[in-house]
Amino acid sequence: MHPIGRGRLLKAAAVIAAGCLAVASSVTSASGRPMSGDWPTWQKDTYGSRFNAQERQINAKNVGGLKLKWAFGFPRQAGAPHSQPAVVGDTIYFGGPDGQFRALNARTGAPKWSFDLSTVGTGFTQVRDGASVAEGHVYFGDTRGYIYSLDQRTGKLDWAQRVENHVSATVTSSPIVFRGRVYVGVSSGENLMGKEHACCTFRGQVNALNARTGKIDWKFYTVPEPKQDGTWPNGVPRYGPSGAGVWSTPAIDPETRTLYVGTGQNYSGSGGHFDSVLALDTDTGKERWTRKMTDVDTWRRECSSQSPEDQKYCPNLPDGTALDFDLGAAPNLFTAGGKRLIGIGQKLGVYHVLDATTGKIVWQRQLSQPMPGGGLSGIQWGSSYDGQRLYVATYMGNPGTLFALDPATGHVIWNTPNPADGCTTGGAAQYPKVCRLGHPPAVTTTPGLVWEGSMDGKLRAYSAEDGKVLWAFDTIADFPTVNGGVGRGGSLAGGGGAVVSQGMVYALTGDMFTPYPNDKGSVLLAFGRE
Repeated sequence: MHPIGRGRLLKAAAVIAAGCLAVASSVTSASGRPMSGDWPTWQKDTYGSRFNAQERQINAKNVGGLKLKWAFGFPRQAGAPHSQPAVVGDTIYFGGPDGQFRALNARTGAPKWSFDLSTVGTGFTQVRDGASVAEGHVYFGDTRGYIYSLDQRTGKLDWAQRVENHVSATVTSSPIVFRGRVYVGVSSGENLMGKEHACCTFRGQVNALNARTGKIDWKFYTVPEPKQDGTWPNGVPRYGPSGAGVWSTPAIDPETRTLYVGTGQNYSGSGGHFDSVLALDTDTGKERWTRKMTDVDTWRRECSSQSPEDQKYCPNLPDGTALDFDLGAAPNLFTAGGKRLIGIGQKLGVYHVLDATTGKIVWQRQLSQPMPGGGLSGIQWGSSYDGQRLYVATYMGNPGTLFALDPATGHVIWNTPNPADGCTTGGAAQYPKVCRLGHPPAVTTTPGLVWEGSMDGKLRAYSAEDGKVLWAFDTIADFPTVNGGVGRGGSLAGGGGAVVSQGMVYALTGDMFTPYPNDKGSVLLAFGRE
């Protein structure tokens, strides 16, 4: 890192750290609010840091002593889990692909309470986002477009509010709670519904709900209302523009009351705030600024097909603008060079840094090259900022690689490719045709350590100083579970990342793009020192 840049960064880190500590010191576990060493929401804090500065029990010298303490098993038929846990005090909170939301003892895995989502609304549902624990309540969403508030102590339902009625609406955006409101994005899988579906009418959105009642205070749509503009080759009505879903959890600057979040591509037509960074007023939902990162990007499932018949349903394929370059990664808010900045990764493989006040581009760094037919080589779910450096991982980057970047300039301080032996060692060696060298999860940091999981089934801790692997655990194995039976690990799950809190590390296994054979069901793994 450049000496001048480091000096500025240390001052900036002190400012942000002081703000975080001020917030942390104002709450106590007795009130049901998060303590400073807790991990109460997907991003850890409103700044989107994914950095637990108060984690002192696990460090670079003793991380090699981490051992598996317990495992929780999910039903095999339910599919892979994606609900990153929240940890507050002695309790871990997470949802499942089986439509249950649970609270367990964080140290032992013993059950405390559970909530059955089928008691609200109709139809099968899953929890695919991470919870936010605040003011004695637990907030999360489901794959039907509902947002829930549960009592943190008992799991009793406070309220459930459906924020989007579209048949394909889903919540993978993890909510963030700020000044009495719950902020959450909504996306959908409408562009995967096939040729017989009248594609497409879904509109991406950000919602602000009253944290006490669930009432929607404001809603920001990312695209205008879709209109019919002809028919598809099979005569099915065609609508547009549509899409621009909000996959990720927002970051909020508490000083300016500005919410930042990224959006996905259009499903049909071209218009609205697709592939964009949004800066919204938290009080009103009005845009302060928006920045589009791709000129045109319209993609649906048929765009990746090799069938000439299917390709007729991808109008943007001939001109090369069916890209799938979502900004699905969560943003990082930080200060460098005397400026408040917002950083965000894109499936294009670029990490963008913008002026948080104006949206002007400050720097951009290409970290991987896009794959044909979609952006899965790039930055998928999120990055981390530890007050000194940014840590960004690429997904299927051939191989996926972990980077440490200077936040002021984008200079690459170090980079560590997914270890080359990842697919020839451990459980992955049994499945050479399945294994890939890439990083589905978001990056997590604690003092001196960077945590990232791989498609090769290994969870790893890297040195924040130089990127060397200090600890690795192979999850592709069978594990006795605290809820009875045996579960099996696999690729580390996307949609979240490792959670490190109070001397424990938690990680979900199971990823849809790396389907290792599993006849037992995926697991949540909990690690601690002996």
